[in-house]
Amino acid sequence: MEIQTSASFKKMTTKAIFAIVLFMLVYILLLALAIGLTIFCGVAGIALIVFKPMVITIGLGLGIASLGFFILIFLFKFLFKKHKIDRSHLVEITQDQEPRLFQFIQEIVQEVGTDFPKKIYLSSDVNASVFYDSSFWSMFFPIRKNLQIGIGLVNTISEQEFKAIMAHEFGHFSQRTMKVGSFVYNVNQVIYNMLYDNESFQEMIARWANISGYFSLFVHIAVGIISGIQSVLKKMYEVVNISYMALSREMEFHADEVAANVAGYLPLKESLLRMDLADHSYSTVVNYYTNRISDGVTTKNIFQNQRFVLNYLAQINNYTFKNELPVLSNQDLSKYNKSKLNIKDQWASHPSTIERITALEKLNIVKPYTNSNLAISLFDQVHKWEELFTEKLFSSIVYESNTQEIAPESFQTEFSKLIASNSFPAIYNEYYDNKNPTLFDIDDFAKSNDLSSLDVLFNREKVDMIYELIALENDKNAITSINSGEYNVKTFDYDGKKYKAKDAVSLLILIDKEIESRKEKIKQNDIHIYQFFLSLASKQGKEVIFKEKYRDYYRLDKAFDNRMDLFAKIYNGSEFIRVTTTFDLIELYLKDLAVLEIEFKNDIRSLIKQELLKGEIPDAMFQNYTTYLSGELTYFSGNRYKDDNLNILVTAMNDYNYIVSRHYFLTKMDLLTYQAELLND
Repeated sequence: MEIQTSASFKKMTTKAIFAIVLFMLVYILLLALAIGLTIFCGVAGIALIVFKPMVITIGLGLGIASLGFFILIFLFKFLFKKHKIDRSHLVEITQDQEPRLFQFIQEIVQEVGTDFPKKIYLSSDVNASVFYDSSFWSMFFPIRKNLQIGIGLVNTISEQEFKAIMAHEFGHFSQRTMKVGSFVYNVNQVIYNMLYDNESFQEMIARWANISGYFSLFVHIAVGIISGIQSVLKKMYEVVNISYMALSREMEFHADEVAANVAGYLPLKESLLRMDLADHSYSTVVNYYTNRISDGVTTKNIFQNQRFVLNYLAQINNYTFKNELPVLSNQDLSKYNKSKLNIKDQWASHPSTIERITALEKLNIVKPYTNSNLAISLFDQVHKWEELFTEKLFSSIVYESNTQEIAPESFQTEFSKLIASNSFPAIYNEYYDNKNPTLFDIDDFAKSNDLSSLDVLFNREKVDMIYELIALENDKNAITSINSGEYNVKTFDYDGKKYKAKDAVSLLILIDKEIESRKEKIKQNDIHIYQFFLSLASKQGKEVIFKEKYRDYYRLDKAFDNRMDLFAKIYNGSEFIRVTTTFDLIELYLKDLAVLEIEFKNDIRSLIKQELLKGEIPDAMFQNYTTYLSGELTYFSGNRYKDDNLNILVTAMNDYNYIVSRHYFLTKMDLLTYQAELLND
């Protein structure tokens, strides 16, 4: 397979090579100066020893000679540095274990026109990648690559999509023109190792400095010179790295084209669109078991849970299904992202998903969808690997009590209940998911006689207003950073128009006006919502209760801000325990902290008695609060902190955020649920 490289790829290749050549010229110049310095220091050191051989002169002579030697070592150490990939989280598999998978990969390798991987590893990740241990010499000698396949990935894609992903990975190394990119990658890695990976070098010169005070003096001089060399090379490295990142993005487009030629553009597109959901599903399951550590809840197969969560979330979002997998659209990907700002990220190694999909759609290479089975079905020992990685995940956790495995059916039931308990009624169409009811004087507005506007109040246009406002505020913050120089860019695109950095001020004025306009529209819609439900409540004789629900929520909204202020005070007031502090100051700080704790403890007592929080506070959290509130804890005695008591305080502070936020959410939920129930009465 031979694919023509794009003009953009050739352009970025030229820039990357030019940057590397420029770096090498600077490096050679510095190396020449270092060699000259080494020769001079060596001659001077030997001359000093020969002129008057004694202990002092020998020490000085060796110290002078070492000065240039250490600088040379710094400039040459990359020749011997090997960049090794951490494989502790991986499990190597063989053809005997998974013959069908190996055959599948062999066919793709042949079609792409590259070598079969040196080794194949499995991981728990929602990802796949090709990797190898690189060194300076790998630029000149061919190195077989290793393949890493994530169980979390093959659990959420079809065989055809898996074929496309594998073709993409192998596509990075199949084309002759892509070898330039591989060379640039290795050069970039070498430069990085030389500049930033200096642990062994620093240990070596430290040992030398400890031999003698004479050596220590010249080591410090050498370190000073090396720091100067580093500062020069780091500036050059920025140029190289920016060029490499630009080339890397083009390499991704090129590898996508390889994948499209092997499996068609659609399987790769569909897998890219699903990837965030697949990753989110896996993370959600991991978080579920993390939150159940205190209960000792585990599972034999976390990937079964991932598949359920993937499909469950897809159903909630009304995604369509194809071949037992959810299918997302381009619109689904940008559903919550209404930003009008486009800043080219010069440090990104990959193009955005939207950019990749747009490029794939332009190719429009269609191939027969030969196999719609799930990719995980290619594994003969799938359950073995799923359970192995599940075991690896739980093995790092220390449980205080006996563990209990939860069956897949029980997980599904509990998870569904958990989602339901944390989701607002469906009638709101996600309107309140990322906003709270607007505050206004409810006594200023009467009930509405228009009871046919429910769909209008929560239609897609109204929901989009919320995310448009969020995007506007985020865009404003980014453009403010551009205006202040914090974000160093010369130009940017906003709403399809190109702007210079100096135009940011005038653009911010327009954005502010748009923000205020959007806020007013949302407020008016919230007023109409209130009037709509007030009318329903009035007809059912529930007007007083309904208004009190709103007042409860408004009171809590104000209390939330006060509580966040209180948290900031207690956190800042305890800052002294996290830094080195003199004994006399510790005593003073503790007195101030004791005053703050009075209000803090009173509020905690009030919160944990709230009806809405019954059953919401975990046992461990409640127990800590019981201990914290039982009396005045001593945090410092004699000349030492009492760590056990400090841990109780710190835990109480950290948990405070949870119960405050949870109480706010449940109060909001109570209001919105009551509103929704009015529709059924």
